[in-house]
Amino acid sequence: MSPELAFVKLGGSVITDKARAETPRPDVVERLAAEIAAARAARPELRLLLGHGSGSFGHVVARRYGTRQGVRDAAGWVGFAQVAATAARLNRLVTDALLAAGVPAWSLQPSASARCRGGELHRLETAPAEEALARGLVPLVYGDVALDEAQGATIISTEQIFAYLARRLRPARLILVGVVHGVFEADPLQDPSARPVPHISARNWEEVRSALGGSHATDVTGGMLAKVEEMVALARELPGLAVHLISGEQPGALQAALCGPPGQGGGTVIRWP
Repeated sequence: MSPELAFVKLGGSVITDKARAETPRPDVVERLAAEIAAARAARPELRLLLGHGSGSFGHVVARRYGTRQGVRDAAGWVGFAQVAATAARLNRLVTDALLAAGVPAWSLQPSASARCRGGELHRLETAPAEEALARGLVPLVYGDVALDEAQGATIISTEQIFAYLARRLRPARLILVGVVHGVFEADPLQDPSARPVPHISARNWEEVRSALGGSHATDVTGGMLAKVEEMVALARELPGLAVHLISGEQPGALQAALCGPPGQGGGTVIRWP
């Protein structure tokens, strides 16, 4: 079978307790790592690029220092360094769990080459990820700090990194693993009667967009609406890309999503038009 490239993001909301500073959920991380390993074993032709959010590691510190809005004094640069350190600590935990599960994950630090302008990612070295994929490795990126030409520094989300890499590597699908199983018309964590949205396309996007709200916990990269907007823009730009939003709280959901066609196991699929 011909190889298929998929991007998978393990959301900070699912791999950490976002209500408590620097609190990982090791059981969830290990289970998701095992599901990724099982999918690779079942589909040898599958190539993966992984990413994860910062959750209660990077977001809490970043909000304290306002890093996403820029760095302009000595205290801000100290905060910049602290955000980078906390994000890297979580990355080490995720990398170790993947390696223990048999996934040959190679961590790539985005801030080593990322350059931004006004909070937008303009430059990122892609050769290491391309070489890793060619050698059978699984490159792993994460939400991180970045230098910014207009405001000193900022935060770049995993979605921003994925969008940049997707334009160059052209994955067939992109899977976002969060707490809730896809997109809902309201926050299902606050409203149990909220209705799921199984598909987003040109036909219903404006209606869905008006219904979406923010995240339920501290998130300096914008919450659910910003994430879905980024993915819709990317699907518009890259015809054929399927974006699948699922829950990491449901055992087996990630493995099912990787092993079947887009949409298998429920959640929300974004395609354009």
